[in-house]
Amino acid sequence: MQIDIEFNSGAQLPMAAIPELAQLAESHGFGCAWGGEANNKDPTVMLAAIAAATKRLKIGSAVYHILGRTPATLALQAAGLDELSQGRFLLGVGVSNPTIAKWHGLALDRPLGRVKEYLEIVRRSMRGEKLNFEGEFYSAQGFKMAFKPSGKAIPIYLAAFGPKMSRLAGKIADGVLINMANPQEIRRIIEDVRSGAKEAGKDLDALEVIVKIRCSVAGNYNLAREALSHALTYYALADYYRTLLTRMGFGAEVEAMRSAWKSGGFHAARALVSDRLFEGLPLVPATSVAEIRERIRPYAEAGATRIILPYVSASEDVVGEIRSFINAWDPAR
Repeated sequence: MQIDIEFNSGAQLPMAAIPELAQLAESHGFGCAWGGEANNKDPTVMLAAIAAATKRLKIGSAVYHILGRTPATLALQAAGLDELSQGRFLLGVGVSNPTIAKWHGLALDRPLGRVKEYLEIVRRSMRGEKLNFEGEFYSAQGFKMAFKPSGKAIPIYLAAFGPKMSRLAGKIADGVLINMANPQEIRRIIEDVRSGAKEAGKDLDALEVIVKIRCSVAGNYNLAREALSHALTYYALADYYRTLLTRMGFGAEVEAMRSAWKSGGFHAARALVSDRLFEGLPLVPATSVAEIRERIRPYAEAGATRIILPYVSASEDVVGEIRSFINAWDPAR
């Protein structure tokens, strides 16, 4: 199992600090630096800077959503990041959610069909094919890269947790990227992914299972818990994720938080975050890196092949805190 890091999921870090932090992460044995997108800082800029500043550390999108750019544009970005990093780019893609769709003024219906067509265009484009693709949701007429791709297949991972999307990940991607699922739920998702891969005649042992576990280290547990409570509240209120949390047995907590949010806003909902939620979800408030290592072990036992650790600062010294976290990570352990 490989341990990775994610920078700036909450847009806390100044971009100028990230290349040096990525170099430090590389020297401490992290396998990949990931970046995602919503309304935070653009991940492509960050990943390009990391690629230029490092030699072995992989870079990955966790995830690009299909609303942010056309499939042809994503293929060009992916090829560019892979060339700049000399073959170190991992492409994570997701369908997004209705809230983000509204930000972009776009529709998000029939996500299975949309992402299937989207990734077909991306994959064929990255191979250097000339496309005359006319689908139900996307088209790419006469598109061909103006340069010869490297010939190396860039790995594609599909964000999923619902049964149908998980099976699709197994069928059409090189693995699955899982967010906000506990070990029991991860086992269920893996079963669906493997079912899809088996149906497609793929090598089940080659599938990657990439899992995000947010963490924070502070002088006491309550400070770390406070830092992570913002992310937990966001996901409890978010489209799709509240379905996932309900399926994992947290329906009552989620509904209470949604009711509080409707009447009193985000912080009223956050006040209802319980110890049970922290104990049952992939958020690790800790007082040491050793505690984090211990808490993530069940996720590896559940089948994760890569674990991404998005670090959440518990103080205003965001750069110093994440630097200390990385320095405390012993690559020999």
